[in-house]
Amino acid sequence: MNGIPEALIESSARITVGELLLEQMRLRPNEIAVQDEERRLTFDQFNMRVNRLANALSDAGIEHGDRIAILSENRIEYLEVTFAAAKVGAIFCALNWRLATGELTHCIELATPKLVLVSDRFSGALEGVNHTFQTSVRFGNDYEARLAKASADEPGVSVDPEDGLVIIYTSGTTGLPKGALISHRAEIARMQSSCIDFGLAQGDAFVAWPPMFHMASTDQSISALCLGSKVIVVDGFDTERLVDIVASEKIWWLLLMPGTIEPFAEAWKKRNVQPRGITVVGAMADLVPRHQIAEISTLMQAPYANTFGATETGLPPASASLIPIGIAPSSLSKGQSAMCRCRLVDSEDKDVPVGAVGELAMRGPTLFSGYWNAPDTNKEDFRGGWFHMGDAFRRNSDGTLDFVDRVKYLIKSGGENIYPAEIEQVLLKEPRVDDAVVVRAPDAHWGEVPVAFVAANDSSLTAEHLAGLCRNALAGYKQPKQIRFVALDDLPRSTTGKIQRHEVEKWLLADAHPS
Repeated sequence: MNGIPEALIESSARITVGELLLEQMRLRPNEIAVQDEERRLTFDQFNMRVNRLANALSDAGIEHGDRIAILSENRIEYLEVTFAAAKVGAIFCALNWRLATGELTHCIELATPKLVLVSDRFSGALEGVNHTFQTSVRFGNDYEARLAKASADEPGVSVDPEDGLVIIYTSGTTGLPKGALISHRAEIARMQSSCIDFGLAQGDAFVAWPPMFHMASTDQSISALCLGSKVIVVDGFDTERLVDIVASEKIWWLLLMPGTIEPFAEAWKKRNVQPRGITVVGAMADLVPRHQIAEISTLMQAPYANTFGATETGLPPASASLIPIGIAPSSLSKGQSAMCRCRLVDSEDKDVPVGAVGELAMRGPTLFSGYWNAPDTNKEDFRGGWFHMGDAFRRNSDGTLDFVDRVKYLIKSGGENIYPAEIEQVLLKEPRVDDAVVVRAPDAHWGEVPVAFVAANDSSLTAEHLAGLCRNALAGYKQPKQIRFVALDDLPRSTTGKIQRHEVEKWLLADAHPS
């Protein structure tokens, strides 16, 4: 059409994660790219180590499209593996070190990696799995020796933006984990989304303390480095280390998950320091007691992130709004993210009217490339050319979105639909509640009924008071049939701080069938 061969136009429009790191090395070779408590690597040094690893992988027979797995705590080498895979067109599989042996075996057998990189801390866990990979490399002397022998030149491998970069395993509440394949295109679009909706800017550091097998650290670390910002690697939720960093570094997004806000706030108040500068703090406001949102945003002098995203989608579809500093919000309505289109659909995939509850279906460049080796699931979830998230929302007249609940958490009680999150949000507005979860319990008359488990910070709080709050805010059929108090530390959580409902439901089963 323009007199230019189509292939040349397509080639000129391509960019990959590995190429973006190379450009940042050229732009700011002497600026710090990654650091931990012991090391600080400039973009030039980091890119050189990435190249050595990429070439070492090629020397070991890793080819375009091959999978390599990593089982490790957070460390700089994790990011080296990420970008080395990007430069040779390999896919790295981020193994969850919290999984049991059988689950780890499943994740490895699902992706069939040729190579597994493992830290000393988790080498024992790797030895217990069914080995379906060709070899393993341990971080330390073995790893460094391989890098020392390899070339530091840029690998000459052709990589396409649609090539897979990472498999992150989703923590489904039932069954074994699924492997979500995320491409270069999706990671770059997620970086753009972070800039548009979350104010990511070159020069603002990202603190990678959440496990790097989770999108919270993986996506944001890739975004920061591709934009020329620094990533500070922290080995897990170390409150004292995090306080040190926040007091001394200008931070883009201080990720604090549900369950981590209170201990971080307590550590911060004891130190009596000031943040150097934070753009945004927190995440997943729906799961956080409202008084904690007000307190941590005040302490950090930064607005709170009212997010709704997923491993499969990145920050979209509904992470474009912030809660102002010091506010305990009465509403958690969310702004639709810039980098997506959203529909709310019924069980027949027909759009529901404004104000009605529907499942969120999404399109956009941040979207993943499907679940690895799961054609039936992909066919169902991507039906009609939209990714169906399995999350129920309600669209308001002003275009904002209210999260209702996971579709699979729906409680069917006497023919009525009850979403646990609606009850939880009422309970979490009470300042004496530190956390709450509502689960289904079998009932001979109604089929299923909601039961609430509440962690309180004040012994004067009673179940009768909480029941009164629910009566004032919710329809009669949505009232929890029981309200039980539990210790905050007894609530089982995922690595992102979400309470694991299926584990709480086991408490009810144990009550019904005592040993």
